[in-house]
Amino acid sequence: ELIKDQVANMYLWPKVLEVQVLDPVKAMKRPVGMLNVKVIKAMKLKKKDLLGASDPYAKLKLTDDKLPSKKTMVKHKNLNPEWNEEFNLVVKDPEVQALEIMVFDWESVGKHDKMGMNLVPLKDLTPEEPKTLTLDLLKNMDPNDTQNEKSRGQIVVAVVYKPFGEDQMTTDIDEASAILKAPEGTPEGGGLLVVIIHEGEDLEGKHHTNPSVRMLFHGEEKRTKPIKKNRDPRWEEEFTFTLEEPPTNEKMHLEVVSTSKRMGLIHPKESLGYIDINLADVVENKRINEKYHLIDSKNGRLQVEMQWRTSG
Repeated sequence: ELIKDQVANMYLWPKVLEVQVLDPVKAMKRPVGMLNVKVIKAMKLKKKDLLGASDPYAKLKLTDDKLPSKKTMVKHKNLNPEWNEEFNLVVKDPEVQALEIMVFDWESVGKHDKMGMNLVPLKDLTPEEPKTLTLDLLKNMDPNDTQNEKSRGQIVVAVVYKPFGEDQMTTDIDEASAILKAPEGTPEGGGLLVVIIHEGEDLEGKHHTNPSVRMLFHGEEKRTKPIKKNRDPRWEEEFTFTLEEPPTNEKMHLEVVSTSKRMGLIHPKESLGYIDINLADVVENKRINEKYHLIDSKNGRLQVEMQWRTSG
């Protein structure tokens, strides 16, 4: 009887379990400004690959922020890459937060190697005053680590912190996640369709898995680089299409294909699945970033980001 009572107590409904998902103090913090960061270039980076140069890219985020990092493009085989890419980050506490800059060597297979990092405390920046900084890349932010005496190259960034006025609070936050404008020369009434192929997951080939992504749009075909023997490839490649008008009633066909160059192979080419994306959502929302289940694939998924940039 005693055991029965104890077991019955465990099964009484409802049971409540409170899990604090966010520190209430941090949850109450409202955005107070915007940090504009232009990643200009890096210099004298160290070679990470045994063969050839490294393939560097930079990641930016604010400390104490759970948002995903912003990433520059990958510059293949370049130890002195020039990016000239701009990003906006929403600031909640300029007295405490710092801009964290990390440079990685992109790898087609496995983990990306960290090439170096540095921090820019926001309290060191004068509001509204643009500042160009040349930062030494360090292994970590531990001042006692002798590894930090080793040269890892430098990165050049231009930063400006812009506090919000009361009337700007909401509009500027929207701008932080806004899409870059299309470059000069983009047709009026049209725009630039940007397609970023991020990564694949659980891709399966019956005969081999050397995946690349081919895009078919307006009779034009574009492809990512193939990645050898990888079921979870990361491409991080960007493609652009200049259009005379918004592609509201159009679709883009994306297919993951696997090819083999081995001589005498019976199955040199194989489809690992495909998707057709309606572009009306991209035009309406200016940006989508989703993971799609591939048609004709058991578990395969493909993460694709699209942006619709206009000059207006």
